[in-house]
Amino acid sequence: MKFFVDTADVDDIRELNALGLVDGVTTNPSLILKSGRDIIEVTKEICGIVDGPVSAEVAATEYDQMMKEAAVLGDIADNICIKLPLTLDGLKACKSLTDAGHKTNVTLCFSANQALLAAKAGATYISPFVGRVDDIGTDGMDLIQEIRTIYDNYDFKTEILVASIRSVSHVKIAALIGADVSTIPPSTLRALVKHPLTDKGLAAFLADWEKTGQDIAG
Repeated sequence: MKFFVDTADVDDIRELNALGLVDGVTTNPSLILKSGRDIIEVTKEICGIVDGPVSAEVAATEYDQMMKEAAVLGDIADNICIKLPLTLDGLKACKSLTDAGHKTNVTLCFSANQALLAAKAGATYISPFVGRVDDIGTDGMDLIQEIRTIYDNYDFKTEILVASIRSVSHVKIAALIGADVSTIPPSTLRALVKHPLTDKGLAAFLADWEKTGQDIAG
């Protein structure tokens, strides 16, 4: 499973990318607001840090304006992926952009039927929001399983990009189901490495090593 980092904070992206853990980046208007920077400027910087796709989202809600904004975003860098809302106008724009050779990410997906429409429109990625589905009392990971089954039934090429991840368990279950990508907040991505037994074992090894009086590096 590929890991995208869900942030517009270039310091976090740079640090995680240096660890070899970042296959791409997703941004949205809320993350751009949090960064406090101009969307073109910060997106261009992000595209220069990572080799993989960087999702940049249109703000328009109507097709013609979406296409105008997509043209601006697409000119930022070769690894831009145009992010579009899961509406009829968004699906129309997805089809047009896909036909023109652009990568597309259809976002704000909350049902398997919506995901089916995105695949039919040729989306590169579909972004189901598991955390927000959990918030309304339904299991968001059930949605991922439904989409995986439908896409496998018909050999759709659209990749399932699990979004709105709230915990390390979301990442694990997404991987077990067979999602293609998880887009993960930096804090959650760092938390994947943590386990109390790892910390305990390391402490014991270090204590024993100190007793040997040896120094590997000399």
